[in-house]
Amino acid sequence: MLTKKNTFPRETAGRLMQKDFITLEETKTVAYAIDFVRSHIEGKNNIHYLYITNEFQQLTGVLSLRELLSSQDALILKEIMKTHLISLAPGLDQEKAAKVFQDSDLVTIPVVTKQNLLLGVIHVEHILDVMQAEATEDFHKMAPVSMMEGSLKNASIFTLYRKRIVWLVVLVFMNVFSGAGIAHFEDVIAANIALVFFLPLLVDSGGNAGSQSATLMIRAMAIGDIKATDWVKMFVKEITVAVALGTTMAFAVASVGIFRGGPEIALVVALTMVVIVIVGSLIGMSLPFIFQKLKLDAATASAPLITSIADIAGVLIYFSIAAKILML
Repeated sequence: MLTKKNTFPRETAGRLMQKDFITLEETKTVAYAIDFVRSHIEGKNNIHYLYITNEFQQLTGVLSLRELLSSQDALILKEIMKTHLISLAPGLDQEKAAKVFQDSDLVTIPVVTKQNLLLGVIHVEHILDVMQAEATEDFHKMAPVSMMEGSLKNASIFTLYRKRIVWLVVLVFMNVFSGAGIAHFEDVIAANIALVFFLPLLVDSGGNAGSQSATLMIRAMAIGDIKATDWVKMFVKEITVAVALGTTMAFAVASVGIFRGGPEIALVVALTMVVIVIVGSLIGMSLPFIFQKLKLDAATASAPLITSIADIAGVLIYFSIAAKILML
């Protein structure tokens, strides 16, 4: 563990680092290194690598214990060490540090200054804790629920209420716009009461499509597969997929439309389905990019938020198409 108080900011590589490491000068022999490790390894955990430094205490190489023990005693460490180093800056965000571990498959990574001075090391088990915490935080944001300290089992009723109520109230007021949209088209609904039957089906389809799209985008962003610069490419891809999905779903709902209201109602619900699925998918795809652009966590673009926005858009799209086609 660290021998003095760790003053690095929370959720950074510097805060996670430990002092469980062994350093050796690059001019030492293998025989000296083996004796040194034997006399200094007590009390240290997870010693997988030896860190090699020069005369200025700068990190110049790394050597695994296996490589050390399999080398001839007379060899100099500088001759057998690996000089291709993967290291972390102390101010690096812990989520980005976890990504380095994922990409490198190392069990320990050193934390160094700009001058390449070794400050500490991070072991993979600490990164696993970070990944679990980050995933939990993302799930809470996607619910959306405020981040909760401690376990759900031991949380008080008031804590659970407080963590959930804010977003629920916000979403209630957002859904007022859906009601206002329905009220605006009262005449259309009164003249064609069959339209009401399809309202939940159509609106939910847009929200479902948007939630699917957002989930895929948020996950891809979290693992670094997609960046903000990929928006245009993903927009084109998403609109193509959405057209195919909407068209397939339109055929299914049109058959029900003919049975419930005749050919005109079938045409209305079919066209609405295509447009709503496209709009919902594009909303779900775009919101994570927008949040990322605003320096907000993309996970905040949660399913309930997207569903509420898609609901408002769906109501307006549905009854606008109905009014045009039915000429009301």
